[in-house]
Amino acid sequence: MRTGYCGEFSARDEGREVELCGWVHRRRDLGGITFIDLRDRSGLIQLVFNPENKAAHELARSLDREDVVQVKGIIKKRSKENINPNLPTGEIEVEVHGLEVLSKSKPLPFQIQDEVEAREETRLEYRYLDLRRPRMRQNLFLRHKVILEIRKFLDARGFIEVETPMLTKSTPEGARDYLVPSRTFPGRFFALPQSPQLFKQILMIAGFDRYFQIARCFRDEDLRADRQPEFTQLDLEMAFVTQEEILALVEELVCHIFREALGQELVRPFPRLRYQEALARFGSDKPDLRFGLEIREASDLFAGSEFRIFREAVASGGIVAGLALSGSDHTYSRRELEELEKLVKGFGAKGLVSLKLGEEGVESAISKFLSPELIARLRERFGAGPGDLIFLLADEPRRAREALGALRLELGKREELISRGWKPLWIVDPPLFELDEQGNITSTHHPFTMPKAEDLELLEEEPLAVRADAYDLVLNGEEVAGGSIRIHRRDLQSRIFKILGLSEAEAEEKFGFFLRALEYGAPPHGGIAFGLDRLIMLMAGAESIREVIAFPKTLTAYCPLTGAPTPVREEQLKELGLALRGRED
Repeated sequence: MRTGYCGEFSARDEGREVELCGWVHRRRDLGGITFIDLRDRSGLIQLVFNPENKAAHELARSLDREDVVQVKGIIKKRSKENINPNLPTGEIEVEVHGLEVLSKSKPLPFQIQDEVEAREETRLEYRYLDLRRPRMRQNLFLRHKVILEIRKFLDARGFIEVETPMLTKSTPEGARDYLVPSRTFPGRFFALPQSPQLFKQILMIAGFDRYFQIARCFRDEDLRADRQPEFTQLDLEMAFVTQEEILALVEELVCHIFREALGQELVRPFPRLRYQEALARFGSDKPDLRFGLEIREASDLFAGSEFRIFREAVASGGIVAGLALSGSDHTYSRRELEELEKLVKGFGAKGLVSLKLGEEGVESAISKFLSPELIARLRERFGAGPGDLIFLLADEPRRAREALGALRLELGKREELISRGWKPLWIVDPPLFELDEQGNITSTHHPFTMPKAEDLELLEEEPLAVRADAYDLVLNGEEVAGGSIRIHRRDLQSRIFKILGLSEAEAEEKFGFFLRALEYGAPPHGGIAFGLDRLIMLMAGAESIREVIAFPKTLTAYCPLTGAPTPVREEQLKELGLALRGRED
């Protein structure tokens, strides 16, 4: 039906007869001549309908936006004054002598353009229209390119792509499972995988050595801009490797993706920060390194000061820490300072103190408690001078750092400190365990992560002091990948389960199949998983992963396009041996 795509032609094709298919993007009637911008997935091309060709001209004048047409015509060069420099095909047009309307479009709920005014739910309801917008089209082509380059890169390095089950065993660890009732085993359920973790480890035990998968995963959890109930990850695993070898391969992979998909070079090796150092310097385990503004601790300076609130915080085991904003172009107003204080209080901090440095003293609500000696030491500690602004708060160490991390990001945005470009970073040596909201020990990543060898003796006595042989890849302040060296011995895996509060019977019930596999010659192995939606979101410059997924859900896990989730018939429930306590249709 066509000889090529609209965006493929140029002035070199002058005089060529073509057949094109696509959507009417825009129609203009000028001086008896009708112009139509025809659009397909490659872009736009201008069609010209002259009155001399009466049938085609009259039919063209009846066309509306998004009607689907087929045209036949000859490529002509535009006159110099009519060249459109903003369009790749702006030097040419197609003089049409044949037109067929393939289908008509109803009036549109929103215009097919990047700056669309429709609500997101409306865009998702009419996703087939939303995906026609140039930006959405570019995002999905970028997604295709990234995944294609991943496959090419890994195949060239001996990896084999293996699909793992979508219907599997429910072993809830962290997020809730999506459950699927079994008709053939009444009262029993499959779970959709939260990740292929155990299957990829079993593939290493089976001797496949290098595995990867573009894996669909499912988590029934509260959603955010960078979360979806179903998502895609690049999952890979390697046997007989060290952490250094995994990090080197992943860096090479990421550089390859950016080079081939964006034409941009990343600098290797990527910098590394230990988990505790990242928290101390940036207040986050996923710091954005595109700007400085590092946290400085000042607990020793206030331990014996006259400012009681800070002094008592230090005495009770807390810290005093802060940020110095250098060269601020303006004095922060009372309202702006209150906004910043509200921000840190949202992270549990009790308050925020600001100090505006002058040539000699300071302007601050606590200035009367600050001796000249203390002010001088604060200047030195924060590397601050006249005109700079120091923000301080006192609290329990982790809470104080997290609040300052949030303040750092806010100040970076307000002061336009965040530079363009890409700043990848490895976060290494995170804690193996943490406490949940009930005060119980839980895995920071997952229970199959190898402890650091030098910390093994601390497992039972000081589990919270044990570091994991794990690593996260952070890009511009977003975690895009995480992985670890895995436990490959049953005795150590059983110790970990015991520390997590699983009895032998519970461990057998949940993970017996995996524990048995570890008894048959499991090699040392490790791997990593990329959140592909999040990585592509960053590469596309999008605000949400919904902008790089063809058919996403809303923040309530609802699909406006199909109306899912929907009720099912009673007959379907009976087949599964299920009954609903209460039903809302």
